[in-house]
Amino acid sequence: MADPVQVAERFAIGLPVASVVPFGTGLINDTYLVAAGEGGFVLQRINPRVFPAPERIMANLAVLARHLGRQADSGLRLPVLISAADGTSWVRDAEGAFWRLMTLIPDARALPRVETEAQAAEIGRVLGSFHRLVSDLPAQRLAITLPGFHDTPAYLQRFTQVLQRGGGVCHTPEVREAIREVAAGRGGVDMLEVARQQGLIVERVTHGDPKLDNILFDLAGCRALSLVDLDTVQPGLWLLDLGDCVRSCCNRRGEAPGSERAVELDLGLFAALLGAYAEETRGLLAPAEISLVYEAVRLVPFELGLRFLTDHLEGDRYFRVSAPGENLTKARVQLALSADVVRKERAIRALVAEHLGPRGDGR
Repeated sequence: MADPVQVAERFAIGLPVASVVPFGTGLINDTYLVAAGEGGFVLQRINPRVFPAPERIMANLAVLARHLGRQADSGLRLPVLISAADGTSWVRDAEGAFWRLMTLIPDARALPRVETEAQAAEIGRVLGSFHRLVSDLPAQRLAITLPGFHDTPAYLQRFTQVLQRGGGVCHTPEVREAIREVAAGRGGVDMLEVARQQGLIVERVTHGDPKLDNILFDLAGCRALSLVDLDTVQPGLWLLDLGDCVRSCCNRRGEAPGSERAVELDLGLFAALLGAYAEETRGLLAPAEISLVYEAVRLVPFELGLRFLTDHLEGDRYFRVSAPGENLTKARVQLALSADVVRKERAIRALVAEHLGPRGDGR
């Protein structure tokens, strides 16, 4: 791989590069913190195995930046792209890899976990604010940067094919249990796709990956400031954005080994997140979308668990791992979370009706 320092020096920073060090815990791209002068920047090498056409990412970001630039004081801070020295918005290294540089959001940090309902509400507010700001941006103006993303039936088909080929690893007791969990939860995985095909719900501009790592708070951890990692901004379903945010932010146990036995959807965090999201998106969600919120909250952790398990069986080709079995552990956690959502269906639907129903959404 190219020297990140040399790559960073090809961007029009206007200051000498003091240092470039690995940054963050992302599973897809290689990310570095660039120190230059008094400020900092974020340098990323886009993973070509995941994003086959990175130019589309940059084109989408340009469309998004122009659209948000017309908004009067949106209150949402997003990274700004730094041009390369030749005037383009990216750099290609000698190996053909695609790099981009962005401003670092100052005095901001990601939370390791959500500790309070106030923090959950801030997360819901930020996601809702993003959806409100892009609600009048036609989705067809954006390109698809990640083909097949959130196509749960296709992920399930691939998983089935991997099993039929015997997988890439021995079926340990843990793997066999995860396979049984997939079998138990696979019903209705096409519900959102069928609703989309029938025109009951429509594609909108989505963030695509609004997990906790991509929501920056102030240093005190009280106020959410920014929604970062915009590679997956593309046409999609707001329901899946919401479901992914809930999956990541309303599970206090995280993905540590052993947590699959205690993982749960925290209803207090969920209610706080959903209530703040509803305030920001008041009047924007269609009745059909509201009726499918529970399905999205159940489906997204199931889908991610399915993807982690498939990757484990194929030898960890997609998600970066730090140790063997890490993808299996993450799969077990997500599948357990999805199962807990099913157990709490009645409570979840009641909260959706309270916050997004006829009184909650202002209709």
